Amino acid sequence: MERAGAAYVAVTAAYWAFMLTDGALRMLVLLHFHTLGFSPVQLAYLFVLYEVAGVVTNLSAGWIAARFGLTSTLYAGLALQVAALVALAQLDPSWTVAASVVFVMAVQGASGVAKDLAKMSAKSAVKLLAPAEQGGLFRWVALLTGSKNAVKGFGFLIGAVLLGLVGLKTAVLGMAAILALILVAIVAKMPGGLPVGRKDAKFREVFSKNANVNWLSFARVFLFAARDVWFVVGIPIYFYAVLSDGSEAGNRAAFFTIGSFMALWIILYGAVQAAAPRLLKARARDEAEIIKSARHWGASLIAIPALLAALVYVTPEPAGWLTLTIIAGLLVFGGLFAINSALHSYLILAFSSGERVTMDVGFYYMANAAGRLLGTVLSGLSYQIGGLPLCLGTAALLLILSTLGAARLQHVAPTSLTPERG
Repeated sequence: MERAGAAYVAVTAAYWAFMLTDGALRMLVLLHFHTLGFSPVQLAYLFVLYEVAGVVTNLSAGWIAARFGLTSTLYAGLALQVAALVALAQLDPSWTVAASVVFVMAVQGASGVAKDLAKMSAKSAVKLLAPAEQGGLFRWVALLTGSKNAVKGFGFLIGAVLLGLVGLKTAVLGMAAILALILVAIVAKMPGGLPVGRKDAKFREVFSKNANVNWLSFARVFLFAARDVWFVVGIPIYFYAVLSDGSEAGNRAAFFTIGSFMALWIILYGAVQAAAPRLLKARARDEAEIIKSARHWGASLIAIPALLAALVYVTPEPAGWLTLTIIAGLLVFGGLFAINSALHSYLILAFSSGERVTMDVGFYYMANAAGRLLGTVLSGLSYQIGGLPLCLGTAALLLILSTLGAARLQHVAPTSLTPERG
């Protein structure tokens, strides 16, 4: 147990370091190119390959980890993120818009591959290292996921602040140097306890025959699409339009405010996610009750974006009270979203068997990436067509689909849900 705990700490530390740079990079790219005059659709394009890469990576990463070991995919993810950050520093302001978009899309694609290699490795490791007592798996995965999101939220703030203070190039090179040092330290100090891979792992094993894994993945697609449809482009650009007067000082103030909101949202999301086992009394509940909770909590999300969409639509001009209402409503949404996400993150591990955990987790996070891709594309399109009301209204429709998927989850024999030790 002591060795498993040490491995869990090392994996968590590596994941934290990665997600800090991931959050900062997203905010740096979004705000930097918005100030250069990119449209909402062009901004969405910058992140499309990042999400496409996530779909492809997660589909194959489970097989790669099963064949070559979890530490290999974790180290590869960190190293690739360092390379992506260094590459982004080579962006030349004299390039055309088309060249800049293609270059940043490619760099973001590499970062997307890196993110999902690291995520799949960390989440799979929890399944194999978590204590076997009831509630142990839920607690460990909630702590990893919740803390990761809090760190990523801090990264949003760091990215926005660094853009205003030192600019894009200095910011990404500094982050690359720090992450490279952390990678060296993790490689040197990583304890044993994680599987080293099996040579007979077949790629076709990635596709699950477990109906619960497939329906949970379906629900995950639309849950994350419903978040990103307003989170990626809609809200940052709406707040920028409301808060900035176009001057350099106005831009800096708007960057800080937007970064602070995005950071607060993600940190709140992470904190609630980490607390989800306690809030849901996971120690006293079996898997059948937790599955039932996943159905109910999904339905609870739908009303918030629907009401906010209607409110923004009927209000002709931006106003202080409206901005505060949107912020409050989206923070409430974040808390409920976190509970849903924590339930999903637990259930995918509970539904997976020890020998194919990396493949089931990879397939599930492929669905997660597909949802982010769908949300990213819809965020740019819906904001360009109908502004923030259409972004939020689309989120409500996507949540209905997610809830329908969660409703198909079924309780199976307890022996099938007992975590196996790797």
